[in-house]
Amino acid sequence: MKRLSSVVGIVGVAVLGLAGLTACGSDDSSSGSSSGSSSSAPASQPAATGAKLATADVGGLGKVVVDGNGRTVYVFDKDTSGKSNCEGDCLAKWPVVAAGDGTPQLTGIDASLISTITRSDGTKQLAINGLPLYLFASDSAAGEAKGQAVGGVWWVVGADGKKITTQPAGSGNGGY
Repeated sequence: MKRLSSVVGIVGVAVLGLAGLTACGSDDSSSGSSSGSSSSAPASQPAATGAKLATADVGGLGKVVVDGNGRTVYVFDKDTSGKSNCEGDCLAKWPVVAAGDGTPQLTGIDASLISTITRSDGTKQLAINGLPLYLFASDSAAGEAKGQAVGGVWWVVGADGKKITTQPAGSGNGGY
């Protein structure tokens, strides 16, 4: 009888351990995945959400386009309408503004200016006036525009969808 209770105890611990691992696995797969069914998603979260773009006054540059977290977005002079030329190492410094699923949520931006391009790797990226949008990795907080004029080819975008080529006030670094 003592041996039977030990086996039952070990099996019970194993079942609880597997249940805990399964629960952790479920949380991980639903938190960052955009594929699969959303039937287990909380009712308060939409199944498909588009990226968010808005406008904000940023560092003497006026009203510029920002992402859903208030981070400044940029365009790249080496891109052409509908095509990104930022690949490889460039993406480490200039991550794309991903299109997300669904229609982009816009505040203060004319929807006719916003489109989506398909990158060479098949991912979707938001564009304004056909030009792909990026973030600057060194902008660590909302309202920063450290990427303005970097290399003379990276620019913030105004609410009208046009790049702003004003040098940042007091930059003194030539844009680098």
